[in-house]
Amino acid sequence: MTDVDRQIARSSEYLDRTRERAASLSARRRKRQGTQIITRLGRIAAADAAILVAALVVGWIIPLGIGGAMLVMAALIAATLILAIFPLTPQLKPEALAQVPLKALPLKTEQWLETQRPALPAPAQTLIDGIGARLEGLAPQLATLDEREPAAAEVRKLVGEQLPELLKGYARVPAALRGVERNGKTPNAQLADGLKVIDEQIAGMSAQLAEGDLNLLATRGRYLEIKYQGDGLGGTPS
Repeated sequence: MTDVDRQIARSSEYLDRTRERAASLSARRRKRQGTQIITRLGRIAAADAAILVAALVVGWIIPLGIGGAMLVMAALIAATLILAIFPLTPQLKPEALAQVPLKALPLKTEQWLETQRPALPAPAQTLIDGIGARLEGLAPQLATLDEREPAAAEVRKLVGEQLPELLKGYARVPAALRGVERNGKTPNAQLADGLKVIDEQIAGMSAQLAEGDLNLLATRGRYLEIKYQGDGLGGTPS
């Protein structure tokens, strides 16, 4: 096999992996959206049923008349619109991720990343999708990890602190300057570099948890030397 053939084969493998990841991410997104729709419909049905039952009970005692029927109709419409429009849960602030129980941290972080995704450049969106997939794989492993383990503190530092700080630091950069080079690299490129490092570290943590090597995982706390930190994206490593 020639070098060209090997390069073509590697490119083909990369494209296959990219398509598989895209299909997986789309399926997960559709699943979440479907679950949200079902939850919303269930809440709307429950609220409307409660209003109708209350109207029937009141109607047994006091005839509602046309005015009462109009009020019931208005209450049904209002309840339906409110439950259809407003978020199912309050939007999670990044500062709150540090307080989320460890076993819920991957899901909460992934949900928060979904809210940040539209404001990011296309390469960063792709990296965010990949991190979301990593977090989904990490969730079952953290469900059995003791919060008191030093390894748990390292996972929480990376996922609940450093990742949000990276995105918050990028958000503080004016939009007009995100494509302007500073110290040889644009904020967009710095963001992508930081996300790549975090993606790699999550993958490494997941592998070590799978191997049960908690001692090695607990010593990873000095690893995260992300280039963007010197340019104003993100916090100071601890």
